[in-house]
Amino acid sequence: MQTPSLDNNAVLWSETPGDKPLIVFLHGYGSDERDLFSLRDHLPDSFAYASVRAPLAPPFPMSGYSWYPIDNLSSRDPARVTDGATALLEWLGGTGAGRVGLVGFSQGGAIALQAMRLEPERFDFVVNLSGYAAGGSLPGDDTLALSRPPVFWGRGTDDEVIPEAAITQTTDWLPTHSGLVGRVYPGLAHAVSPQEILDVATFLEKQVR
Repeated sequence: MQTPSLDNNAVLWSETPGDKPLIVFLHGYGSDERDLFSLRDHLPDSFAYASVRAPLAPPFPMSGYSWYPIDNLSSRDPARVTDGATALLEWLGGTGAGRVGLVGFSQGGAIALQAMRLEPERFDFVVNLSGYAAGGSLPGDDTLALSRPPVFWGRGTDDEVIPEAAITQTTDWLPTHSGLVGRVYPGLAHAVSPQEILDVATFLEKQVR
C-alpha cells in the first residue's frame, strides 16, 4: 500500500517562508498538525516553523492521523517508517527550504530520524521526543557515521509506549551516527515536560550559533 502525499493545505506556518532556517514539527500517532505547533512560542524566533499532518488515518475508533500503521505496540515495520519519511521528503522538496531541522514526537521522532537517514545532506539537526530509531540499514547511515549531525533525544523513565527493544536499538544506533544530546526525565511518561522544552530550546539556540 502506497503512503499518500502530505496535505499541503493542512500545514501550519509560523510565518511566510523566507531567509530563516526552517523547523518542521512532526506529530505522533493519533494526533494532527496542531499538536506540536504551540511549541514554537517556547523556541527560538531565529527559525521559521511549519507543522505538517501525517498522511494516514488510524483504524476506527482512533482519531487523528499517523505516519505508519501500528497493529500493536511491537509492530513497527521499518519499511513503513521509510514510506512515511519518504512522503515527508517529497513535501519538503516542494517548499524550497534551505536549512532544515526536524522536531518529532513519538512516531514523528521516528520519521525525523528516518528522513535524516534517507537524505543526510538535507537536514541540519533532529529533535526526537519520546521516539526511536527504526531497525535495519539505510543508504545514508554511512554518511551519518562520518558527519555526526546534532540530534537531541529526550524520553521519560515511565514511558510504556515505546518497546524496550526499540529503546535499545536507538541507544546503540544514535551515538555512532549523530552528535547525540540525550536526556532521560525521571517520572515522565509518553509525553513532553516543561523541562524538556527548555532543554530543546537550549539545543536549538546552539544550532543557531
